[in-house]
Amino acid sequence: MMITVWQIAPALRMGNAVVVKPSEYTPLSVLALAAIINEELPEGLLTVVSGGREVGARLAEHPSIGKVMFTGSTATGKAIIRSSADTVKRLTLELGGNDAGIVLPDADPKAIAEGLFWGAFINTGQTCAALKRLYVHDSLYEAVCTELTKVAAAMPMGNGLDEANVLGPLQNRQQFDIVTRLVDAARESGATILLGGNPETGQPGNFYPTTLVADIDNNNPLVAEEQFGPALPIIRYNTIDDAIAKANALDVGLGASVWSSNLDEARNVAARLQAGTVWINKHGAVDPRIPFGGAKQSGYGLEFGVEGLKALGVPQIING
Repeated sequence: MMITVWQIAPALRMGNAVVVKPSEYTPLSVLALAAIINEELPEGLLTVVSGGREVGARLAEHPSIGKVMFTGSTATGKAIIRSSADTVKRLTLELGGNDAGIVLPDADPKAIAEGLFWGAFINTGQTCAALKRLYVHDSLYEAVCTELTKVAAAMPMGNGLDEANVLGPLQNRQQFDIVTRLVDAARESGATILLGGNPETGQPGNFYPTTLVADIDNNNPLVAEEQFGPALPIIRYNTIDDAIAKANALDVGLGASVWSSNLDEARNVAARLQAGTVWINKHGAVDPRIPFGGAKQSGYGLEFGVEGLKALGVPQIING
């Protein structure tokens, strides 16, 4: 619903009629939200059309649609680009991330542990701009692993109707199976499972336990692929240049973060990372006042801020 709000609100504000196609996995919440909003809007200004990929493709190619905003996978984003090409639609695409975080040698492991945890595991890791691979300098590696494990082990997971729980299930079984496959592959490769990695497959719901994986190679599928779930690989590095090269090696660049006690050094490293947003001593802190968008195959176009509003209008220049 948050993604729906931050797309339809600026679109309406800029004078557009809006058609929303929610994910086929989560239509009910969007339908309920639109029903509430439509109690105040003129009829026909906001419409929800539910369905699968064929509905999304039809909207992307329809000549009456002037602009498409999409948040989701890179593969689906590419399909939207192809479908919209014949009508030369304006696009804003926020696609896959696999965000990297780099812990510099001067960081305080205990001080950053909770920030690292929430950067990675907010919404049980099901966030495009979540921290999905963590690079830690060799001098701090064991300490960061220890402190992060302490924080993660203390965070309860379970039914959201119990207010004591802070983490919930994965949204669907397909994603549960993806996380399971990637963690199992990491274990089989010789990586160390510091926490989790042992789901109870017979329980109701798609609860995958909070999982931390250490001693893992940068080319391991758990690092190279976007897991989009509660499993964080922690990769050791020796030099800053090595960490930056590894962080930039993938074809995505939605967000990234640098963790350090020295802000000047953190900014120097941040300037070398290929990502739309780089946070310092935090991760995934999206602010609607600040433009947000991806680099490389994490999409193009901006949301939020004045730039995001401008992207939802077509300038008209009258000369003469």
